[in-house]
Amino acid sequence: MDKDKIDKKDHILDVAERVFSEMGFDGASTRMISGEASVNMAMLNYYFGSKEGLFLAVIERKITYFQNILQILGNDESISSWGKIESYIEIYGDRVVNNNCFQKLLYQELTMNRRTELAEKIRNILMKSVSELFRIMQEGIDNGEFRKDTDMQMVVSTLYGTKNFILNTPLMSSTMLGYDIQDEKVLEEQFKPRIKKYLKNLLKAYLVNENDNSK
Repeated sequence: MDKDKIDKKDHILDVAERVFSEMGFDGASTRMISGEASVNMAMLNYYFGSKEGLFLAVIERKITYFQNILQILGNDESISSWGKIESYIEIYGDRVVNNNCFQKLLYQELTMNRRTELAEKIRNILMKSVSELFRIMQEGIDNGEFRKDTDMQMVVSTLYGTKNFILNTPLMSSTMLGYDIQDEKVLEEQFKPRIKKYLKNLLKAYLVNENDNSK
């Protein structure tokens, strides 16, 4: 695919991501997105086939890049298991803040709890990242760096749940934190370093054997 086609496709995906996050999957339409992107419907259908195809392309573009980074990190034998988790938190913290629009889009669809083919496809895409994180934690358990009774599922729930609560309940979290969580400057300068530091301290205290007080 030549550069002009790639640029046009990326432009459509950028617009679609914003429209889907604002309107949700049900509220958005391909006609609305094509209009915002200043392309005709024939071009949009040529690239993506349908609204569902466009929606999945938006998600896959973001998640696949993250999965590749996570897989490379997991395979790096020069980094300790905790070092990998620490690096994951750095990357995750950056992506949560820098892709807030996308994070809202995911949250909207995942909280609908719809048993549809689209929902299943979204879940399967996201579970690939979760599986990579499980693999890193299992490595730490196997080599003795992490406690044997590590509850990997609850660790992932803590990571994602902390972000979801703060970013998706802005009225509550802004009052609680003392600053406007919807302000981009605040997200970058105050929230990003805060959530990274918190998650590192929390997970290190739970995961790493030297901090295990249950013995």
